[in-house]
Amino acid sequence: MNKNISAAPRALDLAREVLVTEAAAVQALASRLDDHFLRALDLILRCEGRVIVSGMGKSGHIARKIAATMSSTGTPAYFVHPGEASHGDLGMITDEDVFIALSYSGESQELMTIVPVIKRQGAKLISMTGNSASSLATAADVHLDARVDKEACPMGLAPTASTTAALALGDALAVALLDAKGFGAEDFARSHPGGSLGRRLLTHVRDIMRRGERVPQVHEDAMLSTAILEISKKGVGMTAIVDTQNHVLGIYTDGDLRRTLEKRLDISTTPVREVMSAHPRCITPEALAAEAVQLMEQYNINQMLVVDEQNILVGALNMHDLLHAKVI
Repeated sequence: MNKNISAAPRALDLAREVLVTEAAAVQALASRLDDHFLRALDLILRCEGRVIVSGMGKSGHIARKIAATMSSTGTPAYFVHPGEASHGDLGMITDEDVFIALSYSGESQELMTIVPVIKRQGAKLISMTGNSASSLATAADVHLDARVDKEACPMGLAPTASTTAALALGDALAVALLDAKGFGAEDFARSHPGGSLGRRLLTHVRDIMRRGERVPQVHEDAMLSTAILEISKKGVGMTAIVDTQNHVLGIYTDGDLRRTLEKRLDISTTPVREVMSAHPRCITPEALAAEAVQLMEQYNINQMLVVDEQNILVGALNMHDLLHAKVI
């Protein structure tokens, strides 16, 4: 136990040094971005096929992540293992594709075995290496410089800063492509329909609001007792107050009821319009459900009425509906 405690200061110092080294490696990339990056971006934007990303070992792991990031941000991409490519998977690559090859040394044997075939097929080649004079860099149509001054590993052997830099450069490319294509939040949500983000961006108020007989409402001339019964019957924690054309005039909630009881009003003779909250916060069916959440949190309310453009009541929802829909 004492040995572990005594080692703690060194461990923290080493961990901080790793983070500083990797941060410096990424920062250095920003100052080196030039026309090569723009040329790579243009190749991918003009690509009529797919983007294929490949690499061996740790570079292969980074290549998988870059392909996944591009795919989820509007640039169809997939990973091909260079070893498998030389045993048949090259058949997946066409002359309409762009091939991104990652190798810090730029001399990966597995990649250099398939590069000539890729070039013969007519696919465009983008290399990402730490050596602009390497075989892979010189064979590429565009080379992206991902060199680092040193690895974060104390021995300078394990790929650490170099893989972080390659990942960051891949992210930069993916985000630049996203922006150039006008890829927006709804596009992102469509490729993530199973996640919470997809639900937040694709679910509209109309998808989860209560409709028809499930919407609590009473006429403005109704007595308070009628409004209380409607609240209890519909279980939304409130009722809308409407006129003869179903325009929303106000809302009466559980909170309003508590305040009414404190005033000791006669619920059987008091018109609900005298105690309702006029001009309540409402939302339209076309609004995102996430917007309803934001409004409820902003104004500290638990229910909302849903109205159309003419302020006619068409639905209702409360925080439980949003929770059930997993919007929050």
